[in-house]
Amino acid sequence: MTCMNLPDWNHLADRALNGERLDRQESLAVLNAPDDVLLDQLAAVYRLRRHYWGNRVRLHFLLNAQSGLCPEDCHYCSQSKISTAKIEKYPLLAKQEILSAADRAAKLQAGTFCLVTSGRSPSETTLDRVIDAVREIKANYDLKICACLGLLNAEQAQRLARAGVDRVNHNLNTAENHHDRICTTHTFGDRVETVENVKAAGLTTCCGGILGMGESPDDIVDLAYSLRELEVTSVPLNFLIPIPGTPMSDKGDLTPRQCLRILCLFRYLLPDREIRIAGGREVHLRSLQPLGLYAANSIFIGDYLTTKGQAALQDFQIIRDAGFEIENPGGNGAIHAENWTEAGSGILS
Repeated sequence: MTCMNLPDWNHLADRALNGERLDRQESLAVLNAPDDVLLDQLAAVYRLRRHYWGNRVRLHFLLNAQSGLCPEDCHYCSQSKISTAKIEKYPLLAKQEILSAADRAAKLQAGTFCLVTSGRSPSETTLDRVIDAVREIKANYDLKICACLGLLNAEQAQRLARAGVDRVNHNLNTAENHHDRICTTHTFGDRVETVENVKAAGLTTCCGGILGMGESPDDIVDLAYSLRELEVTSVPLNFLIPIPGTPMSDKGDLTPRQCLRILCLFRYLLPDREIRIAGGREVHLRSLQPLGLYAANSIFIGDYLTTKGQAALQDFQIIRDAGFEIENPGGNGAIHAENWTEAGSGILS
């Protein structure tokens, strides 16, 4: 598509506000647009972001509560059975360690504490211990809890709901047509079934993907369409960090501008959903991280599963300098800048 017949980005935003879904040609146009219209695209999708989310940025804090030792063969993952990556491996953390991480999340003004365990599906013992920790976190902190425990059946999802978990994360990761190229030990349908079990249990859904794994533009559009059809609540978008020792160590050729166009597409197709710039934000967006907030309304603060994030102070400064505000834990307002803290110590004046 040439510059002469590009869509009117604001017209697409108007249609998205009216509940219309961009068709495939329009969606591909967003991804394939030239760099010189990128700011026009961001300005248009910012209208959607502002309409539904104002100028607020929602913070999530992630804890890798059980690392490595996973029997799955996800090619992107340093914790999989086929990975030789040099990562720390450990069983489920003690409850006090989980509570300490929740305390850290609360002091960083995060609204959601994301508790993640490696593995195909939680064992009965792991699920019992997670539920015990969740109940204590809920009793002591004003935090929403998102659990990411692998594949879940209906009964497991219901137990998490009864324990006080607010949301479950289980990403589709990629388009159905591309899934077999990144994992063979479970199917795309297995992932969809888990999301449906979570919804049936009355929990909200956190479900997104990983970009930069060799997928085509059509695959990116298909992933966004699938998430829209599933009516997921929160959409974390990861940009692949090519970790040595994984089969995808030679991937990761995304540019910051490509990442921004991907964020624009997901905002067009999921205009009222929480869209989070997740793993790989610092690696792939780099100096353009502030522009990502014109499409997305959420980030992780702190570290990821087996890779480091940037300092919380730097994230706070990006948010402040770009003119955004941190959403309060209740999700119904903003935190004044003078109250932003890092682990209880004032860091912004």
